[in-house]
Amino acid sequence: MGTKPTKIAVLLTGILASSASISMSTFAAEAESATIDETITVIGRSENSPMNIAANVNVIDAAAIEMSGATSLTEVLRGQSGIQISDSNSGAVFSMRGFSASQAANNTLILVDGRRLNNIDIAAPSINAIPLHQIERVELLSGSAGVLYGDQAVGGVINIITKTPNATGGTLQLSGGSFNTYEAKADVAGAINDTWRYYAAASYNQGDNYREHNANETSSILGRLQYQGDNDDFFVETSYYDNDRELAGSLTLDQIEDDPRQANPFNKDDYQHEMTTAIRSGYHYQISDAWKLGLDANYTDTKVTSVSWGSPGKNNRSMLEVLPKAVATYETAKGDLNIVTGIDLSRGESEFSWGRSNVQKVASAYAQATVPLTTSVSYVVGGRYAEVSDELVDGAVYPQGVDLDQDAHAFELGLNYRPNSNHRLYIRADDNFRFAKVDEQAYTPKDVVGLKPQTGRSYEAGWDWAPEQHSVRISAYQLDLEDEIVFDPNAETPPGGSFPGANVNADASSRLGASIDWDWQLASQILLGIEYNYIDAEFTEGVNKGNKLSWVAEHSGRGFFSIDANENWQVFTELVYTGERFIEGDNGNVAPKLDAYYLTNIAINYTNNDWLASLRVDNLFDEQYVSAGYYSSWGAHGYYPGTGRALRLSASYRF
Repeated sequence: MGTKPTKIAVLLTGILASSASISMSTFAAEAESATIDETITVIGRSENSPMNIAANVNVIDAAAIEMSGATSLTEVLRGQSGIQISDSNSGAVFSMRGFSASQAANNTLILVDGRRLNNIDIAAPSINAIPLHQIERVELLSGSAGVLYGDQAVGGVINIITKTPNATGGTLQLSGGSFNTYEAKADVAGAINDTWRYYAAASYNQGDNYREHNANETSSILGRLQYQGDNDDFFVETSYYDNDRELAGSLTLDQIEDDPRQANPFNKDDYQHEMTTAIRSGYHYQISDAWKLGLDANYTDTKVTSVSWGSPGKNNRSMLEVLPKAVATYETAKGDLNIVTGIDLSRGESEFSWGRSNVQKVASAYAQATVPLTTSVSYVVGGRYAEVSDELVDGAVYPQGVDLDQDAHAFELGLNYRPNSNHRLYIRADDNFRFAKVDEQAYTPKDVVGLKPQTGRSYEAGWDWAPEQHSVRISAYQLDLEDEIVFDPNAETPPGGSFPGANVNADASSRLGASIDWDWQLASQILLGIEYNYIDAEFTEGVNKGNKLSWVAEHSGRGFFSIDANENWQVFTELVYTGERFIEGDNGNVAPKLDAYYLTNIAINYTNNDWLASLRVDNLFDEQYVSAGYYSSWGAHGYYPGTGRALRLSASYRF
């Protein structure tokens, strides 16, 4: 596949020229002093403050993670920023802005320090491969980010920022709890000399988990070497993740009512063993007061062996990314003019044991400029053009192979009004797109050779207000999609297909939503917060016009309360609500809705100098609920029970 230089050149030139022409008169002016926000984010592929970005951004820092007593990212993210979770007892999938469970992994982009966790196939990214003790903060961008990140940044972006070796010391942590769970974590950082530093981390976890035949053994190790000069910086990092887990299979509602912990007898030999090696490296150079150049490269190699419903399988997949970019900041009398532009190149390969393989190459160019109009008003404009090629082989559908070439583009326009350091309003429109995965392209109805790229546009408006003791975020949005890539159980089965249905480009759909998030520091020792999210997600065309999208709860929310009893003791309580919804795949809305449910979590934390101990109880009242479910036109729906009450006691020491 070759890129089209004319289209890319026109895109970049047009965006940068329009921004520069509007702001040319400000370059010669002296910069005024500006208020620096305490929280810095890299959403936007450059450092900035959430209040300066025309988007709905929430940052969960290390202090908030520690306060919650959570032991996994799934616990941290549940209910945050409208995230709805599906878990088939083998790993959670995170949905933002109203996507079904099977599509959430393809429409929510998950990054670790800018490296994509999303896979070339439809397998969900292993988000718990990053232990909590390695995380500095988690950045959540709700809504489309097609210009900045391209493919799959449809409902939102979860960017996990890990610790860097800026200090000397480390942490040791041991924990244990329900279902024979035991875990050990450690990390250490230090200086080699004035410019070189190191960081290393390791973790090990084993447990039986809630259900029978669902035990896991998980380990990870990471090493990082970092150089920081006066005008440049460099790092190289390598990591290994190993997760071996038994799969308990789905149940009927009657089986869940009888015993939610039982395993499906037809899945007594099922398991999945995933081993991932990742290498990251980056070099950044400040070539002038305004411009900084960077080049990042990432490579991951994953080997998966499994048995699913009695059938063994293997999947080897790899991903190489090369990401050059240039970032500029011009100080002006009206504020900072920020420019970020770059090229994203990737080559992914996936090979299955049953005769299916694919090599997917993506090349795209993007540019975005944030331009000050006054000292309190700025606008953002940007665009991206992307091309993808697939070299697809499938023993049943494409035994001789087929080559697919497609392209997509995205544009963005936003306005940010910030009258002071703790108050802002914004409006924003952003395009989004995603390309079909190898599994999806290889299982389509007869005479459908290649699914169209999914495209859409998001409109959003929001208000943030953060006085001394409060923080309020309100937003409303509309997300319209065309040619959404979904699996339809009623579609024509491909020639040689082993199960009914096929992947299709669905009818148009729309998601209307609103959210409110309020945190209140009631007193120096008391913090409380409330979040509510509303989504009206339905088909707007075709035979299902007016029907609700499956697995999308119209109402969801979260509330928490934290109190510091004294300088040593803290109590944290959390209530997460998920409303009723149709089972996954029930596009005709014919099956009864799944019941709404509440999950109550509590943590008691004790700190004494460098020691920290925490007791966390998830699902305190042992609520019985369905964490994932799949519709069948034959009536044999499959359900996965959510985890019952679980206790975890942790102790850590910082040195």
